[in-house]
Formats: sequence, structure tokens, C-alpha cells
Amino acid sequence: MEGGVTVLVPCLNEGRQVDVAYEKLVEALRDIDDLEILFVDDGSTDDSLARIRALSRADSRVNYLSFSRNFGLGAVEVAGFRYAAKKWTVQCDADLQVPPEEIGRLLDKAAEGYDVVFGERRNRQDPWIRKAGSGALQWLAVRVFGIGFPPGASNFRVVRSSVARTIAGLGLTWFIPAVSLVGATYALVPVSHQARAEGESRLRLSRLVAYSLELFFGFSWRPLTALYATAALGALLAVVSVVAGLAGGAGPVLLGSVAVLLGGLALAALGLIARYLQRLMKQAGRLRPYYVREASILLHAADALESDAPTPTVRREPAAAKSSGTTGPSVAVG
Repeated sequence: MEGGVTVLVPCLNEGRQVDVAYEKLVEALRDIDDLEILFVDDGSTDDSLARIRALSRADSRVNYLSFSRNFGLGAVEVAGFRYAAKKWTVQCDADLQVPPEEIGRLLDKAAEGYDVVFGERRNRQDPWIRKAGSGALQWLAVRVFGIGFPPGASNFRVVRSSVARTIAGLGLTWFIPAVSLVGATYALVPVSHQARAEGESRLRLSRLVAYSLELFFGFSWRPLTALYATAALGALLAVVSVVAGLAGGAGPVLLGSVAVLLGGLALAALGLIARYLQRLMKQAGRLRPYYVREASILLHAADALESDAPTPTVRREPAAAKSSGTTGPSVAVG
């Protein structure tokens, strides 16, 4: 692939799966001469980081970033895209539920001129509740909230790294709907899917709910539009109730029911507005989406938890540091 390929591998307590992922990725991509494998450790508490360190020492194609704590998949993607050194970035989970052999098909499709190529999982081997939840999420996003969500798109994908950095710079939690938002060209390629090699998914229900809310309220104004219509209807209902009460056409039970209904609508409206305000306050906060405690590559000073950390094993200025438009010095961490 012209310009080289970075394989972004998010990791959270993957244990020995780190070595398995490395071996299978290297084997599947043996024909790519300009290859980088970038592990992003999202605050693992097991031996994942130690295993990644060992791989980086043994193979110069392996680089890594290790967060100071668990910041979530969105932060992993932002950091991974920012520091990917090659022209193309492949996002591939460490559990390898989509076999690495499928990467070549996505790269071939991207070579036709697309900015993003998503893997569309066929015969998905996940628990039924996970599949049903994903289906419901996508249906709600498209049909109810009017969000441009490519049906069937997954996190297994190939992205032009420059485009990925543009999207990551928007500060949004979700990558998939942002592709349509910026007008990037995309395609979907059917890929096989298999059961997780070991253990369970690290993505818990609470995190899934949080991601869903970020999707709905981060990419759609329809909830506020519905709120305006509901407020107008509630105001009309209140006026009618008052007039009916004064004219003796409504008893205390009916008036009390209307008052309770209007109170409930007011609380719901308050909660909806609070959700949007929460997003604005979060974006205006001083905390960055992630902090890196250790890395094998040079970092932007703002990303490093410790600006005076020792020199990394691999001395390489990340391509993103030259093209992301961020000012300020880079520092070595690791």
C-alpha cells in the first residue's frame, strides 16, 4: 500500500492476547513493507503493557502509547489517529474477532479512492443481546435522530490517516457518524466474524449507555426540536385548562392531572437541556481527552502526563506531530 500502513490496536487488559494479535497481524500483513503496529494501552491493570513493551523492543515496527488511566475507546481512537505514522490506518481490536486476513480486502477497496472503508460483519458471533442492542442503536440513530450512520459499519476499518486526524480533531466521541459529517467518502466491505478468543468484552453496559447518549446528543438537534414542540403544546394545554377552570368546565381532578402532566414535561425538558449543557461544559473543560504516561514515540507536550520523562526506546517523530497543526514542543516519554 503506497504510503504505508499503521495498524491501530486498542488494548484494555488483553493479557497474552497482545502476543497473539501481534503474531497474526504480522503474518497477515507480511507483504506490506512499510508497516507500523501501534498499540494504545487504555490504562490496563494486567500485564498488557509489559507484553507490549517487550514486542516494541524486539520489533522496530511496533510502537505504543500507554494512558495514565482508562479514558475509553474514543480517546484511544483520537490518540491513535494523531500518532499514526503511515498514510493509512487500520483499526483492529486485539481480540481479533475479525480475522486480520480481512485487512487486505479493505486496503484494496481503499485503493479505489475512498477515505474510509468499513468492515461490515457477517454472521456476527456476539451474544444476541449485544447484536440486538447494536441494531437498535443504529435504527434509532438513523430513523429517530436523523444521524448519518452507515448501516453495518464497524470499528474494523481502514482510514486515510490525514482524514482520521481531521475527524479526531472535532472532539467528538463517535467516529462513524463523523465520517458523513465532514463529507469523507466511504465504502463498506463484508467481512467474516468469529467468537472472541478468550475472556469477555471489556465494554460494559454502563459505557455502552454513555456512548449511546453521546451519539444521540452529540450528532442530532432533533431532541431540542421535539422539546420546542412539546413546550408549545404544553403551554396551549395550560391556557385551555385555565380557561376551562374559570368557566367551570373542568373539575379539580382534571386540573390536578393536567398540572402533574405539565410538571412531568417540565422535568423532562430540564433533563434534556441539562444533557446538552453537560456536553458543552465537558468540551469547554481544561482536561484533555487523554494523558499518556509512557510511550515509545515522541509526544506533543500537552499529551504527556510527565513532560520531563526519559527518552523513549524508539526515537521517531510521529507524522501527526508535523501535520496536525498543533503548536508547542514535543517531548519523549517512556
